[in-house]
Formats: sequence, structure tokens, C-alpha cells
Amino acid sequence: MPGKTPSATNKIAVIIAAAVGILLALLVVINFTLGEKKVQRDIPHLHSIHDEQFLRIMGVMMGPTIARGNRIEALLNGDQIFPAMLQAIRSAKQSIMFETYIYWSGDIGREFADALAERARAGVRVHVLLDWVGSSKMDDEQIDAMREAGVEILKYRPLRWYHISRLNNRTHRKLLIVDGRVGFTGGVGIADKWKGNGQDPEHWRDSHFRVEGPVVSQMQAVAMDNWMQTTGKVLHGTDYFPALEPAGTSPAQVFSSSPSGGSESMELMYLLAITASTKSIHLSNSYFVPNDLVIRALLGAVKRGVKVKIIVPGKHIDTETVRRASRGRWGELLKAGVEIYEYQPTMFHCKVMIVDGLLVSVGSTNFDDRSFRLNDEANLNVYDEVFASKQQAIFEKDLQQSRRITLEQWQSRPLWEKIVEHTLALASPLL
Repeated sequence: MPGKTPSATNKIAVIIAAAVGILLALLVVINFTLGEKKVQRDIPHLHSIHDEQFLRIMGVMMGPTIARGNRIEALLNGDQIFPAMLQAIRSAKQSIMFETYIYWSGDIGREFADALAERARAGVRVHVLLDWVGSSKMDDEQIDAMREAGVEILKYRPLRWYHISRLNNRTHRKLLIVDGRVGFTGGVGIADKWKGNGQDPEHWRDSHFRVEGPVVSQMQAVAMDNWMQTTGKVLHGTDYFPALEPAGTSPAQVFSSSPSGGSESMELMYLLAITASTKSIHLSNSYFVPNDLVIRALLGAVKRGVKVKIIVPGKHIDTETVRRASRGRWGELLKAGVEIYEYQPTMFHCKVMIVDGLLVSVGSTNFDDRSFRLNDEANLNVYDEVFASKQQAIFEKDLQQSRRITLEQWQSRPLWEKIVEHTLALASPLL
């Protein structure tokens, strides 16, 4: 290609080869990996986010009851997230339930392993569930050391020839619950790339949330579900489910989904929230590859006068194919007036949606079909204007470090980018 350096040409060739390979894989396995899509029609706009009927739907039809009296604290980047999680672990008296996707060996992995092992030796019941794929970079010696200390540590859905069709179904949840009283959820994994303060490409930008109050029991119940699937054991009693008094003023619920039960409930929750919006949608998401139904919901919101702003990763991203697939889906959104921004300093791994200054949904869910239909996911929904205002301020700060992509820029990108991105967008369910 004229004007391309050898390294740039090689990069383009690799991306094109990956696009073709993924598309072929999609044609081979899509029928048994995704199953039949249940949510297929647009949802009409009937209620606003502030309408009691919307809250009734979210708390009765869609998920667990909205629990009142919670305190939720936002933690930004590893410098705030890891110390808070480790402090909670080290203060545990009865139980620790920890389910996570990414757990890699390294400094922070060792620190968590040591803290969990110490509590197990002290008599605390410690249960750790790691995704088999997400923990592939964790040393066996670290696992063995925790087991020797008394930690009950297991892998979720390890590869078995007789369950090959389940390989694509992973637990992507990030849940830590201590003594059934303090919970954590968000986007962070246990790996050194999350350390620091998002100050450079080697230290990622992410948000995690510390939770106290009655909704923690819902977090525990979600984590228990996969623990029971993996072990066949039921953990209960006051060590895991103590009586919880109000700890704050925020109404909240924990929303979950999995292919084995309610695989599309997370997508439906997002669709209902988008459809109920009347003023603003502010979305931070690390892997934004919306399907047609989600795009139509966002376009419908714009037609109602809703201001939609989306922050996604820029050039610093851990999977270039997903970035290309995402960009391949932006056309209609940009034409309608949706504002899309690419975060510049480092990998942007946040997963936060703020709707009409009231609803904030945070957790592990990405805006793609993998999260909506393949992964086990968990989100915390908070219905609180004060909390939403604080998250809005964080969003605006991230926006200042992001570059807006205009329709003109998107349309004028090179032909090879258009071909690759369109191809990858077609294969997005498997990314």
C-alpha cells in the first residue's frame, strides 16, 4: 500500500486476517454458541426514569426488589480500588466470597492471595471462584498456596471435551462480598495493569464500587448462584446472609444474567432504561459493540430529544479487533447526533451508564452481544440523584481527556479501515 510503512502494512494484514478468521468462526459456531435471540422487537417509550411505574417494572418484572438504605462509594483506579478491597478482606471475621474473571500472577495478585490465605488460616471461610479462561495467567503455585492455607478456590467451567459448547460461556462477574455486609463490584480485575491512577498506557482507567446496606445480600445471592453451579454446595446462615440495617440513603438492586438463566435480562434492563430516558444518557464502556436493537433504542432516545454521550477506549486498547468492530457500528449513531468520544491517556475499562441524572448502572457488563448473551454478568443499579450527580462529574472529567469522533472523521477514514471494521462488526457476537 503506497504511503504505508512495513510495520503499518503488517498490522493491517494481521487485522484483516483476524477479521476473516473471526467471520469464518462465526459461520461455524454461531448456531450453538448464541442460541435463539428472545428479545427481538423495539420497546415502546411508556414511562420516564422518574416514573414510579418504571421503578415497579425494574423491581418486579425485571429483577430483585429495589432495596433502600444503601451506601455506595465510587473508587477510581487501582490506587483507590485495591486498598479498599484488601482492607475489607483483611477485616473479615466470618466469610469471604470472591468471584472474578481476571486474576493474573503479579504483585497485586500476590497481595490478594496473601490476604485471602491469611484470613483462611485465621478461621474465616474463604471461597474464591475464578473464571477458567480469565485466570489462565495465574501461577499454579499461587493457587496451591491458597488451598494449603484453607482457601476453597475453584475454576468456573474448565475445558472438558464433553462440554466443548460451554467454552464460550464465561463468568465475567466481579463480585467481592465480605461477611455478607460489605460488597464490591465494577470493572476491575486482579492484575498489575489496573494498579496506579490511570496515569499512562501501562495503568488502566477503571471504576469499582464499595457497597454497604441491604442490597449486599443480593450481591451475595448472585455470587452464590455460580458457586452452587460449580460445587453443588449451598452456603447459607448468618455468616453469609446476616440481617442488614440501613447504611445510607440510596435505593439499589443487583441485576444479573447468565446463559443458564435469564441470558438476555441484562440487555432488556439496558433497553428499558434507554427507552425510558427523556433527558440524557451518559455511557462509559470499554467494549461498545451495540447490536441493531440497542442502536434503534439509542436512535429513538435521540429523536425524543435525549442527549447521548458515549466514551470508549481510543488507541490504547487490549483488543484491536473489538475497537474496529465498535467503530464499524457508529454510522447511524453519529448521523443521528450521538456524541462518541475516545479516551486518550490509557485503556478505558469503565462500565457505567447514567440515565436522566437518576439511574446509575455499574458492574461487569459490556455493551456487546458477548455480555448480553454469552457471559455471566452482574450490575448494580442505583436510583439516587445525589449519587448520579457524582458519577456525572466523573464522566465529565473523563470526557475532558477524550477526543470526540465526528461523523466527517468517521466517514473519511481509509477504505481498508472501512472494510475491516464492517467485517468485524458482522462478527461482533463472538468478539
